[in-house]
Amino acid sequence: MNKLCLILCLVAVCGLSAQVSPLPIQSFDYHTPENNVSPISIGMGGLNLTNTNDFFGAYDNPALLASSAAASLACSYRLKNADQMNFYQAMRISNALKDKQFKYFSLVTKNAAWAYQPVAGIHLSEWNATQDTTQYYDYQLDKWQASYGLHDQTNKALSAGVNIKYLTGRLVYLKERKAGSNLIREAFIDDKVKGFSADLGFAYTQDSYSIGAAVYDVFSRLYWENYDSKQLTRRAAAGIQINNGSLAIMGGVQGQISNAPETTYHFGVVQDWNFDSQSFSNDTKTSQNLILRIGMYSHDFYGTENINYTLGSGYNYNMFRVDFGMTNQGMKLRDSEFLLSIGVGLE
Repeated sequence: MNKLCLILCLVAVCGLSAQVSPLPIQSFDYHTPENNVSPISIGMGGLNLTNTNDFFGAYDNPALLASSAAASLACSYRLKNADQMNFYQAMRISNALKDKQFKYFSLVTKNAAWAYQPVAGIHLSEWNATQDTTQYYDYQLDKWQASYGLHDQTNKALSAGVNIKYLTGRLVYLKERKAGSNLIREAFIDDKVKGFSADLGFAYTQDSYSIGAAVYDVFSRLYWENYDSKQLTRRAAAGIQINNGSLAIMGGVQGQISNAPETTYHFGVVQDWNFDSQSFSNDTKTSQNLILRIGMYSHDFYGTENINYTLGSGYNYNMFRVDFGMTNQGMKLRDSEFLLSIGVGLE
């Protein structure tokens, strides 16, 4: 009987020691308007389902690759004023990034693209003097993406595309409490994650208008080493673009596929000026473009403080291109977020 009690006690102790701290990340929602990687898309309202003049178009709609006839190489960089973020916000907004960092890299060939994106990059260390606790939180998640788009052979106006994504990352979380001169560890996590996801996109293009739709992370799974697997938040979007010469007007809607949709409504205007100039080195003509983009998006457009205003521009000289996008909420310019991209055409 004594031996049986001893065995049961050992099993209970082993069971308690095998327990791990709860996973602190509360959300795996990554394809949000605020996390858009393209300054082109940001400038015209934070969503691009129809405009093929975007090096990063496959991010919002892989079907746009069906109209890609030339190769290009582009990367975007994020600049943002430093914001104070506490641990609760970091765990809830799991796609939070550092204030200034490389955002996206894309290589586009005919009908296909390859991309790399640091989806999440959070690093926090905090001491709570009131509770005598210290917390350390470091979460990194990277995405590698292959995209492909093609036209319907019987109806060239219709196109479809797919993004296949591989995700890999690591989470380190530590919480300690001070008791006298000693630190007592209350939670510690050092875990790795791997996963996959897929987006589906569609587009229909005529001379004067285009319609686009996409579903993001429709098939997805994140596999943690010591926790249950998780599914990414699925989102869907639809939009339309009307063309009048060099002027384009677009509108769209995006929301979660869940019980709490958090729908956002997007509007944008793009004006493109094309002109030729003489080359500096010879008598040939060089093509140039100057582009202006404005837009906005919101959940309800109820009050200025609930509206995200966007502004962007682009300049193309022969094979080189620079694009700039800015967004801010409630017309607070000092809190604006900036995206800058540099691209080059390879053909």
